Amino acid sequence: MPTSSDTALVLFSGGQDSTTCLFWAKEHFKSVVALGFRYGQKHEVELRQAQIIAEKAQVPFRVIDISGMLQGSALTEHDKDVSAQHDLNESLPAAFVPGRNAVFLTIAISYAFTQNITHIIGGMCQADFSGYPDCRQVFVDSLKETMSLALDKKIDIHTPLMDLSKAEAWKMANDLGVLDIVRDLSHTDYNGDRTTYNEWGYGKLDNPASILRAKGYEEAKANGWLN
Repeated sequence: MPTSSDTALVLFSGGQDSTTCLFWAKEHFKSVVALGFRYGQKHEVELRQAQIIAEKAQVPFRVIDISGMLQGSALTEHDKDVSAQHDLNESLPAAFVPGRNAVFLTIAISYAFTQNITHIIGGMCQADFSGYPDCRQVFVDSLKETMSLALDKKIDIHTPLMDLSKAEAWKMANDLGVLDIVRDLSHTDYNGDRTTYNEWGYGKLDNPASILRAKGYEEAKANGWLN
């Protein structure tokens, strides 16, 4: 476990998982900064929410624009159905963005190096991931080793949610005392909807991200984990 004297950089999209990780980082590190990416995502409203959350958390937040770099996904090609299967691999969801976490982590680690930061925090989760192979621990570990070699410096990538279900992620938000922030301010809906408010937050049950979020909330509530 990192000590409170360390600084950490959080990969911060403004979604449920990264928001929970942001406040986890504030509990475990003395100083926290956040980095987001504009990559042409259909739900770019998440970045607006990320700014709001970062200000509330009093965490410096920077957005790097890599629009056009990532393709081949219903999140970057907005006419595609986010609930379908991927055009290039039917075992993957259409919302899978090829190389996204590899690009995000590589840029984040490179940027962190210039700030003398060696701790990176991401919201990847393999126990409850939406079919994304770049959310697995084996991938994170391999990139950690690669970037440590590339920079000739030990890099640590922390994934607090890796082995948690979505319900357990909601429990973590509650235990951290930020359930209201995660529920009301974070954005998950792949179609970018923030017109419909539910007990689990904003969005509609017409896309995998909102469905996963809602089911997790209901399970956490049924288990008595929320207050």
